[in-house]
Amino acid sequence: MNLTNLFNMQQQLDTKIETQHQLQNEALTERKILALLVEVGELANETRCFKFWSLKPPAAIDVILEEYVDGVHFILSLGLEIKVNPALSIEDKQDDRSMTEQFLIVYETITAFKNNQSISQYKKMFEEYLYLGKLLGFSNEQVEKAYVSKNEVNHERQQQGY
Repeated sequence: MNLTNLFNMQQQLDTKIETQHQLQNEALTERKILALLVEVGELANETRCFKFWSLKPPAAIDVILEEYVDGVHFILSLGLEIKVNPALSIEDKQDDRSMTEQFLIVYETITAFKNNQSISQYKKMFEEYLYLGKLLGFSNEQVEKAYVSKNEVNHERQQQGY
């Protein structure tokens, strides 16, 4: 995954949004963290991995992937907030966790990042989120392609007054 390219694309989108909504002088980190938590919840809802009481199957894989990359957008944006080097080295995690357990770990690392906005905590949050993507069955190439596609949609939405 070309993180430098993704960070650059996110920077362009963030600049467009902040300019269009006159947010250049606003502190947006907490709102972005809350948005990320909401996106993770929407993603969990589409996977239905925790819904032991329901027989309804998960959403289509393309729906789940789109929800997943919504989270990638906010993670990249948070990295820009704390001035992460776009050439950040992300380790490929290997573990034996259930999807439900991984969702909980992702929530924990986001909350830990809220409380300690360091590069190391950011990296841990990003690695756990990327591992969640692996558990969902997504390759880095699929995530990158879906991110690029959704980024274009987000630019179009801003042009249309979303």
